[in-house]
Amino acid sequence: MKPDLFEAPDYYNLDELLSAEHKLVRDTTREWVKRSVSPIIEDYAQKAEFPKQIIGGLAEIGAFGPYIPVEYGGAGLDQISYGLIMQEIERGDSGIRSTASVQSSLVMYPIWKYGNETQRKKYLPKLASGKWVGCFGLTEPDHGSNPGGMATNFKDMGDHYLLNGAKLWISNAPFAQVAIVWAKNEQGRIHGLIVERGMEGFTTPETHNKWSLRASATGELIFDDVKVPKENLLPNKSGLGAPLGCLDSARYGIAWGAIGAAMDCYDTALRYSKERIQFGKPIGQFQLQQKKLAEMITEITKAQLLAWRLGVLRNEGKATSAQISMAKRNNVEMAINIAREARQILGGMGITGEYSIMRHMMNLESVITYEGTHDIHLLITGLDITGLNGFK
Repeated sequence: MKPDLFEAPDYYNLDELLSAEHKLVRDTTREWVKRSVSPIIEDYAQKAEFPKQIIGGLAEIGAFGPYIPVEYGGAGLDQISYGLIMQEIERGDSGIRSTASVQSSLVMYPIWKYGNETQRKKYLPKLASGKWVGCFGLTEPDHGSNPGGMATNFKDMGDHYLLNGAKLWISNAPFAQVAIVWAKNEQGRIHGLIVERGMEGFTTPETHNKWSLRASATGELIFDDVKVPKENLLPNKSGLGAPLGCLDSARYGIAWGAIGAAMDCYDTALRYSKERIQFGKPIGQFQLQQKKLAEMITEITKAQLLAWRLGVLRNEGKATSAQISMAKRNNVEMAINIAREARQILGGMGITGEYSIMRHMMNLESVITYEGTHDIHLLITGLDITGLNGFK
């Protein structure tokens, strides 16, 4: 087991833009990742198994609902703190960050924003403490980039709702105690329903044979005449804008998280370039390797500034969905390109589990697709700047 020697790059002294609380939150998360994730993650990725024993640790560092008010069990932190937590967790592994991101932005967020007080008090403390893990059901087998076309539906049966349909590519599904499920009512309006494990007709088969996010549990949500109590409907927002509002929060977290994966690949490649001797000198002394490393730190620095500014806008309530899309798309593309370049610097060693780079690269192939594909985010930006809808 190799020691975690990670040192975070900060080429533009961004630490000066962070508060003492920001740095404390980040450093606490970083130390937890070094202690609890780095020593085990390669083995779990090789086994294609999620390390459930870390759920308690994620809760302890405030990774579940960092911005949820303290009265509901959250940490009451700001948006930059949330981003920094996601950055440090994804430095460890994108799949672990996915678990925290889904719990926070796709499960706790809609209950907090769209739920009533009874729902908040019932579910949020359990989710914040890690006693319960949740999942988010939007994507379907036939509806990914077009979620508005969903077929999952529910009918009003008088004293309950009857839910039918299926969701696919759902992080945390195999072991989640609760699911936020988006479905159409009889009038075709999209609503959120809180579905609990144990409800008859609700099953969560696991998805196997993934080459990406192997240390994350992914599955399906199947609803076969599931009776959902009427009090489990999220009452305060409906329509496609409701789940998309959750995705804004999650995509914002990804914009930060991808920086963590990129920093880990860069730090690994930089250290290797100084240690690997070829033709009598470290390969870091060769111009082509320096070009790769110089471009990596430049792109990481640009992404850090983009995420930080977006965090300020989020704190001020000014960030738009299109701005979030730009950051998610840019930063994930940046990370995946850095992973590929870093792998080349390591040569053959770069494909082994002795180093984290190939795992990051495979993980990022999912991150570049989920919660809005790379191309869809371009169309969101295109619509925003031209006013012309490229989706139709």
